[in-house]
Formats: sequence, structure tokens, C-alpha cells
Amino acid sequence: MTVRAALRDATEQLGAVSPSARLDAELLMAAALGVPRGELLLRHLDEAVPAGFAPLQRRRLGHEPIAYILGHAEFYGIELIVTPSVLIPRGDSETLIDAAIRALAGRPPARALDCGTGSGALLIAALAQWPGAHGIGIDRSLGALPVAAANAARAGVGERARILHRDWDTPGWASGLGRFDLVLANPPYVEDEAELERPVREHEPAGALFAGPAGLDAYRRLLPQLPALLAPGGVALVEIGWQQAEAVAAIGGESGLSATVHRDLGNRPRALEFKISLGKTSPSD
Repeated sequence: MTVRAALRDATEQLGAVSPSARLDAELLMAAALGVPRGELLLRHLDEAVPAGFAPLQRRRLGHEPIAYILGHAEFYGIELIVTPSVLIPRGDSETLIDAAIRALAGRPPARALDCGTGSGALLIAALAQWPGAHGIGIDRSLGALPVAAANAARAGVGERARILHRDWDTPGWASGLGRFDLVLANPPYVEDEAELERPVREHEPAGALFAGPAGLDAYRRLLPQLPALLAPGGVALVEIGWQQAEAVAAIGGESGLSATVHRDLGNRPRALEFKISLGKTSPSD
């Protein structure tokens, strides 16, 4: 069978599990051939199907996310290694970087903190945006740490990034970290009983997804700690579920934080920008 015919058959089969069946088939075929997708389409359609294609197709038919099969995903123009130990970076999360750029216009941050760094996507994108900045990414998952460190090195920001094993639920976790001009966080925010697509529920790390019956548990623990992490004039950008803006803003308000909503490309609330409210002062160290 030729590559062209295999792509046609695979597209039909993958249609049962993927809304982007043709693209998935092409990406898997390119991976099996060891060539970029563009080269596949230009030069390899009439070749014999490589032996490695069928196993990749079976994995996708089993609802495994394409990013885990390929081992990489793109975020803010940066290719990142992804493994089942980390969430797959999503375009909606780029809203946090866009919002940070607007919030810090004319005053580049010297220090950034990424809480729950996972693949390192937010931290790396921020350090790439501000070449003079240094940053710390923390995660409670031991499996995530080497992924984030490898991605920072691949992106050329490894010398400015520290990846640490810390858990914001543990007292004293922020000891010695200091204060930051920019804090980024994409905490777990999915309701425990939420209906998720099979690739997400069955393959992505549950600890990075679920946060109690209302999906608010992580916010209740993290947001009260933000004032002690923010430098004077600092901002925090926190990702939210699109129906959570009011509830999460209220949690921040109880800790002396004012919130501004930022919307994603689908015009849905996706991030809250937190600052210490006027008249409030950040806690002493």
C-alpha cells in the first residue's frame, strides 16, 4: 500500500476518535517516516507505508492524544517535549502570556515564578519574551520536573530558569524564593465529576486537572499566598475555567487582590490578572 492510500484509510478510521483525522494521520505518517509533514506531502505520498505507522495509528485509535504519541507540542511558537507526566500545552493558555505582556508594558520583569509549571510552557514563554528575566518553575510532580528542565534547555533559557520540586499545599514551600514581578499559574480547575473527552480523562495527569467538586480548591489554597510572592507593582496571571471568573475573583478579593479578566481567542474568560488592591500592602517577609 502506498502512503497516499494509507492516509486515506487512516483518515476514515480516525474519524471515529478525532475531529482532525486527516491532520492526525499525516502527522503520524510523517513521524513514522522521520520527516516533517510538509516533506511528507511533497515527496513521499507514492512510497510504501513504513512499518512504524500502524502502531502509531493504533495508539491514536485508543484515544491517546496526538501530542503524547509524537512526544511534542507547540506553545507560543516554542516546541516543547510532552510526556504523560505533564498536561499538553493548549492555545488558550497563551492568553496568560498575552495578558502579562500588556500588564507589564514598558517595565520588563526581572523575576518570574510559574506555579505548577508542568512542561514549563508558561515560564519558558515568559523568559523568551523578556531576555533579561530570570525565573523559577515549581511543581509537586516529580515526573514533570525533568520535562520542564529539558524544555528550558532546548528553548535556550535553561541558564535563566530554575525548576524546583515544591508544593504550594505544603507549609513553607516558598521559603527562600523571594518576591516576583510576575507570577504565572495554570492550576487544576476541573470539577471532579466533570465530563471530559476520553483523551483528556484517560491520558492526561489527573493531579493537574481536578480540583474538588466545584473546581476551586486549588484557587482557595494558592491565591491567599500570592500577596507574599508579589514584588511591589507585581502582577499575577492565573488561568481559569471560562465559567469561573466571578468565583475566582471573589477568592482573590478575600486576600486583598483586585482582579481583571482577560479573554481567550474564543472571547471566553480565560485568565485573571491579580494585583494587590489599592490601600493594601503585601505581607512582610
